[in-house]
Amino acid sequence: MPKSNYDYPGYERSGAWYWLKTITLYVAITIGALWTIGPFWWTLTTALSADPGAGIVAIVPETVTFASFSALFDQVPVGRWFFNAFVFAGAVTIFNVTFDSLAGYAFARLDFVGRDRLFLLLIATMMIPGMVTMIPVYIILSELGWINTYRGLIVPFIASPFGIFLLRQHFLGLPEALGEAARLDGCNKFRVFYHIYLPLAKPAVATLVIFTFMFTWNNFEWPLIIATSQDMFTLPVALYTVRGQYVDNWGLVMAAATLIVIPPVIAFLSAQKYFIRGMTLSGFKG
Repeated sequence: MPKSNYDYPGYERSGAWYWLKTITLYVAITIGALWTIGPFWWTLTTALSADPGAGIVAIVPETVTFASFSALFDQVPVGRWFFNAFVFAGAVTIFNVTFDSLAGYAFARLDFVGRDRLFLLLIATMMIPGMVTMIPVYIILSELGWINTYRGLIVPFIASPFGIFLLRQHFLGLPEALGEAARLDGCNKFRVFYHIYLPLAKPAVATLVIFTFMFTWNNFEWPLIIATSQDMFTLPVALYTVRGQYVDNWGLVMAAATLIVIPPVIAFLSAQKYFIRGMTLSGFKG
């Protein structure tokens, strides 16, 4: 039996057709990579340029300076906006991991009346556009007095149907015999979840963490609606504000944009191994 595609009869690695396909593939990959990285590189070089002008700078600026970043911190409360963004994204991520993992495990491994119907109802909510529920949620939070507060910012996102679905599918793919063996050793249901199944779900949890953090960090619409003062703005809303105030100063605008991009990139790079495994193993079983 051939061991790889290259072992099939008639497959020539040195033929002209092979090299044409290989070169075409690498050219396409290179163009795609440059197309993806280009906007971020332009943002970074503009932020680090000594004279951003109208926002058009060289691929590599002649003089690299952090003057735009210093001016940004001097002129607007970037520290406060950073804090708000981290509180928003961090709290929502922690709550999602906690509640979604518990719910996903319950739907996958616990028997209770109406489990499957309730899960289908939960999945059906994923088809409802967010704009439909935004006004009722805002009215409820207004009645509670949570407008322009961290509670109003965070509470509507503490659980996610997508996260529950993702973790349920992953738990269904794990051997049920592991839980049965743990119960024979005297573990209760929560200990089986916490000590047996949750450690094995690290790839799915990492996937949920990255998706949730990036979605929440970049969320513009909800913070714009719930925040009525600059003290409660998050970075995406603040970027809109900076863009309006300093429309002619592209250095400040791009410095703010760079600050928004850095945390999600760091989060992804730190968990990319688990993220790739989670995308491979989760959501396609069961």
